[in-house]
Amino acid sequence: MLENLTALNLILLGVAMFASGFIDAIAGGGGLIQTPAMLLSFPDRNPVEVVATSKTAAFFGTTTAAIQYRKFIKTDPKLLIAMVIPAFIGSGIGAHLASRISAGSYKSSIFFVMIAIFFYTLVKPELGKEHVEKHSPQKLMVIGSVAAFIIGFYDGLIGPGTGTILMIALVALMGFAFVGASAIAKVVNATTNLASIIVVGLTIGVMWKLGLVLAVANLAGGYMGSHMAIKKGSSFIRIFYLIVTGLLILRLGYSLYLE
Repeated sequence: MLENLTALNLILLGVAMFASGFIDAIAGGGGLIQTPAMLLSFPDRNPVEVVATSKTAAFFGTTTAAIQYRKFIKTDPKLLIAMVIPAFIGSGIGAHLASRISAGSYKSSIFFVMIAIFFYTLVKPELGKEHVEKHSPQKLMVIGSVAAFIIGFYDGLIGPGTGTILMIALVALMGFAFVGASAIAKVVNATTNLASIIVVGLTIGVMWKLGLVLAVANLAGGYMGSHMAIKKGSSFIRIFYLIVTGLLILRLGYSLYLE
């Protein structure tokens, strides 16, 4: 059996990966499920290696969701490039530092920012329902590039919740509707996953066989989640997003102050 896992453990990880891919395709935050599941399954292995293996599986689900969104929702390719390149660089730097520095203070700042954005979204029911032209195309690319680098760094350093944080930036800061934000977030998130996988794979190692087996489940979840999000639209994604963000806040708060 792969990595000395029992058949039951492998099945449970597959279920977690499917659920993760489904949730992540709609509102981000799939790492809330897959990362704890992987860490619990491999308590004695380097956590950076375990998270990178989780991201190997997630890459396929995120990429599948990105392709699905791109079929139905057209986004500015210049904006995508302006976000993808900084996100890749930021994630690579974060992954390189992941085993070298304490992420506690970084997680704490993200925690409080997410609480503020959660309530801001909650009290503004129109937020993200329609695309709003908040900035000129040039300014939008600058904001997108900076946000993508910072969020990419977070993904490489810590990981869980990256897709949700991307949604926050795209909707609240850049004016996208939730469905359009999901389409962009998936492309950027796939890029940050790839950067982390490359860096950790070259420096520490990845459980490649397990990651590729679990990728099948994550891919299926990503396909189904993106299909549902496209069908249901921004209002559905907003509700799903608020639920996932609330869970992410609880998870981060627990890891910061109760563990």
